[in-house]
Amino acid sequence: MSATDRNLSAAHAEVKAEITRTDTKTALLLAFVGAVLAGTWTVARDLPLNPAACVVGGFGLVLLVGAAGLLLRSVRPNLSGRHGFPLWATLSAEEIPAAVGGDLAADIASLSRLAVAKFTCLRRAVDLTQAGGALLLLAALLTAGGAA
Repeated sequence: MSATDRNLSAAHAEVKAEITRTDTKTALLLAFVGAVLAGTWTVARDLPLNPAACVVGGFGLVLLVGAAGLLLRSVRPNLSGRHGFPLWATLSAEEIPAAVGGDLAADIASLSRLAVAKFTCLRRAVDLTQAGGALLLLAALLTAGGAA
């Protein structure tokens, strides 16, 4: 195996590992957002909320639901075959050798685009989660302070 082949194999493994790390982070953030949504609902339904807290808290919840949507989009299975993913289950026995013998550099580029798309969704979801959490905190302060 030449040095170029080893470098390509290492790059391929690195991109696949980055996709795995991004999916793991996405799963953890999705669980966190779900817990925050459930906890907020549980707490808010038992509190006498003033109108300002309802509006601010409502916007916070909308942002969290948006973050959950981005997270789900990030981990949604790609069955269309875009981004160079070979869909082994859709290939015939004759097509598999051609797919396996394909250009590793092209696969790295395709997987890298997929990783960037996943990472972008994750980053946006983190931003929405932070903004939603800040609004929920503000709603809690408005409720505790009794602002009208």
